[in-house]
Amino acid sequence: MLSFRHARVDLTLRRLDPESFVTHLPILYRTARAWTGSREDAEDLVQETIAQGLARPRLLRSEDDVGYLLRAMHNVLVSQYRAAGRRPVTTVLTEDLALTDAADVDPAQATELHEVFAAIAELPDEFRDAIVAVDVAGLSYTEAARVLNVPEGTVTSRLSRARDRLAQRLEGLR
Repeated sequence: MLSFRHARVDLTLRRLDPESFVTHLPILYRTARAWTGSREDAEDLVQETIAQGLARPRLLRSEDDVGYLLRAMHNVLVSQYRAAGRRPVTTVLTEDLALTDAADVDPAQATELHEVFAAIAELPDEFRDAIVAVDVAGLSYTEAARVLNVPEGTVTSRLSRARDRLAQRLEGLR
């Protein structure tokens, strides 16, 4: 008869504090804006992530609330893209396009910001995720590697390539 020895693993679980959504809301929004390229889509993504996070208690194994929230938001985004792939395609009317987020923002600066977010949204997934994690969300390379579940060197190389592609894309717009 076979017997298995089970190693006792001490997993200290803790509940995700609902206040962490509020605390990390700016990071979530900036990340969502870079991922989607649209203010409205970013707001919807953050709202859906928070709604799902508050729907039932979440247990975390680590102290990394931001990492968990970004992974959860990424999962919501993937689910939304999959669902959108099953729906008919619609076209945005030109009068529905808004280049500014607020009335008091300099129009030239708002246009440039819109171009940057649109260019980030066009990057391949792995490059977009790296630049969003480090340059938009403000994570360190180590934190980004942990969130993206890749080695730190991979984050560094993807970030370099992402920045190069972004610079080329933005240079082509001028």
